[in-house]
Amino acid sequence: MTDTLATGTLEQALAHAERLLQRAPALAGEQAAEILKAAAGHPAALRLLAAARLGQGDVRGALEILEPLARSQPNWALAQLDLGLALGHDGRGQQAIAALRRAVALKPELPQAWRALGDHLMAAGEQEAADAAYASHVRHSTSDPQLLSAAIALVENRIPEAEALLRQHLKQAPTDVAAIRMFAEVAARLGRNEDALHLLERCLELAPGFDAARQNYAQVLHRSNRPEQALAQIERLLATAPTHPGYRNLKAVVLCRVGDYEPAIAIYAELLEQYPDNPKVWMSYGHALKTAGHTQRAIAAYRRSLEREPSFGEVWWSLANLKTFRFDADDLATMRRQLARADLAEDDRLHLEFAVGKALEDAGEYEPSFRHYAQGNAIRRAQLHYSADETSARVRHIRQRYTRGFFAARAGCGSSARDPIFVVGLPRSGSTLIEQILASHSQVEGTMELPEVTSITRMLRERAGADGEMPYHDALAALDAGALRELGERYLDNTRIQRKTAAPLFIDKMPNNFMHVGLIHLMLPNATIIDARRHPLACCFSGFKQHFARGQGFSYSLEDLGRYYRDYVALMAHFDAVLPGRIHRVFYERMVEDTEGEIRRLLDHCGLPFEESCLRFFQNERPVRTASSEQVRRPIYREGVDHWQNYAPWLVPLESTLGQVLQRYPEVPGFESDVAVSD
Repeated sequence: MTDTLATGTLEQALAHAERLLQRAPALAGEQAAEILKAAAGHPAALRLLAAARLGQGDVRGALEILEPLARSQPNWALAQLDLGLALGHDGRGQQAIAALRRAVALKPELPQAWRALGDHLMAAGEQEAADAAYASHVRHSTSDPQLLSAAIALVENRIPEAEALLRQHLKQAPTDVAAIRMFAEVAARLGRNEDALHLLERCLELAPGFDAARQNYAQVLHRSNRPEQALAQIERLLATAPTHPGYRNLKAVVLCRVGDYEPAIAIYAELLEQYPDNPKVWMSYGHALKTAGHTQRAIAAYRRSLEREPSFGEVWWSLANLKTFRFDADDLATMRRQLARADLAEDDRLHLEFAVGKALEDAGEYEPSFRHYAQGNAIRRAQLHYSADETSARVRHIRQRYTRGFFAARAGCGSSARDPIFVVGLPRSGSTLIEQILASHSQVEGTMELPEVTSITRMLRERAGADGEMPYHDALAALDAGALRELGERYLDNTRIQRKTAAPLFIDKMPNNFMHVGLIHLMLPNATIIDARRHPLACCFSGFKQHFARGQGFSYSLEDLGRYYRDYVALMAHFDAVLPGRIHRVFYERMVEDTEGEIRRLLDHCGLPFEESCLRFFQNERPVRTASSEQVRRPIYREGVDHWQNYAPWLVPLESTLGQVLQRYPEVPGFESDVAVSD
């Protein structure tokens, strides 16, 4: 190499080094070094030398070049891209995000930058921003005009248009894996998870090394309540990229789903080394710590999140949701300052209203506390499409269909296993206390609010198609003995990953399963069903001041709560009539007044001998994944029984809606017989 290079020779040398990069990075580095001897400080040669070092695993060596290069060439998108990639390899995720954002701002048509940005954003808990980055990656990865149009429609959330374009394209090119992956994204956004899974399976069959599709596959498996399969796919991804932040974050999320909190906590701690200033990672870390029983560490993690983003409403609510935590005067002042901001995001405002309501409740300021609770509920109610009329119609339909004759005709069907103990009822009814008591028995394992029954109803609904008012119940009625047994076995198979001990029985504490008692009885006739019930005003108001993460759309209006409680009582009364003795009811107030007597009756119904450990349930250190997690780590206390009376002046709409159900409690009023108890 001569001391000087002609322009043509220089371009040829750079092109040669670029070609060497993939197959022989060391040789590419040597070529780049020779170019730099002749053309000192040449930006393209410096970039090549950095890429060669990165290709050889010398991350620090690459950064020694890229950091000053990016500073000297602030408008060069490729330098910012390479810097972002190298920073990610060096575990400096927060800085990587900043560099990659600069890269795509300078040159949006960089698919690799969008993909890397999406990975880092996902690892940092920025799910919406990650989804947008991944969509832009898809958009800029194709030069096919039809695919490009579909990608743009996907980015802009014009889903029907994207679906039509992709259908047309796949008719002409049925093995186009990029299009199949995009079509799976369309299906996932429409809630058609089974379709998305089939498409991604086909995609990976055609291209097993298509890691972006495998990552999508793992995510959809997770959303479809198939954590074991999701983990298997994540492990395949990590085998080729063990430090990939997005894969590690997804693994932590799924591990939390199956109750493996300690390894998830370790992953979050490692991610925080990469994203030390990211409030969402601190929040996720706090959630995992809290559920595993590390309360003080969880509080510290939440505090670290709020130091970085004082307006982060979900974190303020997470502190309030510890129940045993108390805000101080400085906390309350900070929350009020944030609420006063005109630019506060609606989601932050919603959470802050609930958190301030809890702070004022603890201070005994009940009138302003109620106002904040009411405002938080009003915001959330406006976001939802809940219909109390639809719930009432659903309950009437169930009462009409599931008669004595209906069950008699199917006697002996289902799986014979007696493993599950279902604890059902309304949220905030004492179900977590019952779970903790039972889980303190040597023969019983506590798990969580398992979503498997809901997954089975979704599968039955899909099987039935869109016809019929209540297609899940119609589909269930059509099943024969073998199919009902298969449903029971499916439930047991898909919940096995949640079981960590050799205990013969386990608890499924999904409260909303009271709507599915008919299904539970048919597929698992020997399973135990416990109904947790609490005074209507205490239960409903406790639900009103609780912001649930998902699934409780009835809880954001006092009138909706009253109607839902009435429907629940009517439905359980119906099952008491058509399946006498099948359901054991535990009244929270009786549990408080006569704890040992109620525990003995509960264990007797479950076919279990009495054990003293059930009286010391508060010493059980198992993870607890509900809003009552801190409360059940203390002995039973009476103060919660009548606490709702502090808010009595503002609960008139709830009292009025509850009517006879409130006046007759704990007895059940006679419900009008618009249903057939027997055929």
